[in-house]
Amino acid sequence: MENQITCVFQLSVKNGMLDNFKVLVEKVVAATRKEAETLAYFYSVDQSGQVVHIIEQYANSLALVSHIDQTFAPFADDFISMVDIGKLTVYGNPDQNAKLRLNNFGAMYLTPFDGFIG
Repeated sequence: MENQITCVFQLSVKNGMLDNFKVLVEKVVAATRKEAETLAYFYSVDQSGQVVHIIEQYANSLALVSHIDQTFAPFADDFISMVDIGKLTVYGNPDQNAKLRLNNFGAMYLTPFDGFIG
């Protein structure tokens, strides 16, 4: 657990884009499912259909970088065209290479100091 990184994105889906966004997300999730060191990756939407949270958990910084650079990259332009990124909170201790990517999303970093995942 020491090297794990969890990211929580808060997005706003642009008006009229939710259906198209869901179709794209289905493709992103299918591609991400193939990543051996992605431990969790799921999307949730509020009742208005405008606020979406993504929870991502990676075994380590290398897995996170691989996800961004290889798996997510082919979908990035379409993804970004459909949403506004409101907030990204990162839990864990990503290395500098991972931070270079996460900083592009306005990341706020929180360092764990106690607790467990059961």
